[in-house]
Amino acid sequence: MIRIHQGVDLVEISKFEEVVKRNPCFLLDLFTEQERTYCQSLKDPIPHFAGRFAAKEACAKALGTGFSSSGIDHLFQEMEVVSRPSGKPEISLSGWAERIAKKKNIDQASVSISHASGYAVASVILLENGSE
Repeated sequence: MIRIHQGVDLVEISKFEEVVKRNPCFLLDLFTEQERTYCQSLKDPIPHFAGRFAAKEACAKALGTGFSSSGIDHLFQEMEVVSRPSGKPEISLSGWAERIAKKKNIDQASVSISHASGYAVASVILLENGSE
């Protein structure tokens, strides 16, 4: 039996930018070096950081953990959004996030990110290939 786990998150870009301005370490804490390099290479990096943040939140929701469980100290860093040469985003899990996904028999992940009207939205779908 295949099970679908979905998470969705919406981020108001202006509020996200305010948080970044108040706390410069915020980007270092939440994003991998590869994510920071990618976003900072763009003309306006903040919407892209906000989209990746939304994707990480959506992924945590799809995993069923959220960001309030124990053991999540580095969860944001363990969910990395990478862009394929085509621009299509993919989500890569490591550490604790990867262990949760393996425990749930999740073997496929899909992420979609969009920006419009001052918001970034992301949807993550995880497929569990379990047995009945």
